[in-house]
Amino acid sequence: MNIKPIKNDDDLASAVLRMRSLRSAQPNTPEGDEIEILAALVEAYEEKHHDIEAPDPIEAIKFRMDQMGLKDADLTQFVGQRSRVSEVLNKKRALSLKMIRSLHQGLNIPLDALVKDYPLERETI
Repeated sequence: MNIKPIKNDDDLASAVLRMRSLRSAQPNTPEGDEIEILAALVEAYEEKHHDIEAPDPIEAIKFRMDQMGLKDADLTQFVGQRSRVSEVLNKKRALSLKMIRSLHQGLNIPLDALVKDYPLERETI
């Protein structure tokens, strides 16, 4: 096992390739230990150098809907009537504080994902 720090994206690519080659490694073996160490190094490097920005609130809602197999109509209990759900999901109407609280409690969407600013679509005439 020859493990070194990940200092750049080339080192990252090499570490990922090595991890792929160890995919079938069993736990508590030298190869299993190596993949655990590499995974920790890769995760630390990616957190520091490849920050992933959180999605806007509407994308977070749509993602949760997809995860839970929900349709637009299922959001009426959290957002209001179907027309309001449509306006919110199409970014024609902003989320209200009441909607944010309801979506957070009902769908377990993190508050920080729901309170983020996002642009509304402008209507064309």
